[in-house]
Amino acid sequence: MRVFVTGIAGFLGSHLAERLIALGHDVAGCDSLLGGELVNVPAEAEFHQYDCRDFNAMARVMRGAELVYHCAATAYEGLSVFAPAMVMDNIVTGSVAVFSAAIAGGARRIVFCSSMARYGTNLVPFKECFEPRPQDPYGIAKVAAEAALRNLALVHGVEYAIAVPHNIIGARQKFDDPYRNVASIMANLMLQGRQPFIYGDGEQQRCFSHVDDCLSCLLAMGLGGRGLGQVVNIGPDEEFVSINALFRQLKDITGFEGQAIYLKDRPQEVKHAVCSSARAREMLGYRTTRTLDDGLRDVVGHIRTLGPRKFRYHLDLEIRTARTPRTWTERLM
Repeated sequence: MRVFVTGIAGFLGSHLAERLIALGHDVAGCDSLLGGELVNVPAEAEFHQYDCRDFNAMARVMRGAELVYHCAATAYEGLSVFAPAMVMDNIVTGSVAVFSAAIAGGARRIVFCSSMARYGTNLVPFKECFEPRPQDPYGIAKVAAEAALRNLALVHGVEYAIAVPHNIIGARQKFDDPYRNVASIMANLMLQGRQPFIYGDGEQQRCFSHVDDCLSCLLAMGLGGRGLGQVVNIGPDEEFVSINALFRQLKDITGFEGQAIYLKDRPQEVKHAVCSSARAREMLGYRTTRTLDDGLRDVVGHIRTLGPRKFRYHLDLEIRTARTPRTWTERLM
């Protein structure tokens, strides 16, 4: 079938497009290249450099797609407290434009990649039955986009599924962006012999999902009949790790001999953000095949292959106060 992937030049979108092409599907996609890179786009895919917020452009390029994966996002949870207008505009306006264009173009199914930010300050592990309690503009925007998708799909008779990936890691993840991807940021700094930064006490608890393990679930939601009309967490729930432990593991992999620099807490950062994946195992046949160590070694190997890079402060801070992290105001990276 014809499949359209938003964010096709990004980390997740490019891997998903490759897998769909390998399965014999006709794949097209778009990317604004704000956070993606053209080199990531599979050669066999039809590429359009458009912003998802442009409904007219989306309507043109998505016409005839039977299945739409909406992977594109300004995935800047921490930054969203200090650039809320930019983040919420991209997430909410962009998502609604994509959903509307997909339906207008004849799509029969939409798979939306939401975020663990939807859960906010809930008890852990997060379960899909929990009421969303986002505590930052990024999470609020993702919940709003989910609601818009449910509404439009119900009115227009379109199938939908909502995937909630854990922190995805692996080769091709953006590593020169100072605003997101903690593992890649740390690895890029360490491979330059520079000290990474840790916010707060470093005991924030997270779980990381290898991109390969996410793809099987996304394919099942898009190509099969499982998980429709559902929110499904995707990622491991067996291997939780603190940011301090993540730093130590990356030290072992990179050979870095220094210590981290500790800064004050980031406002609204959730201390414990880990999910239950019971629903994914039951509905989608999910299982973990790649460990945290595998994912971190893939991240480090990718950076070594391309060479460590200087960080690009490519986004504006809309709000600068005493609570804005120094890593951004003073461009410490």
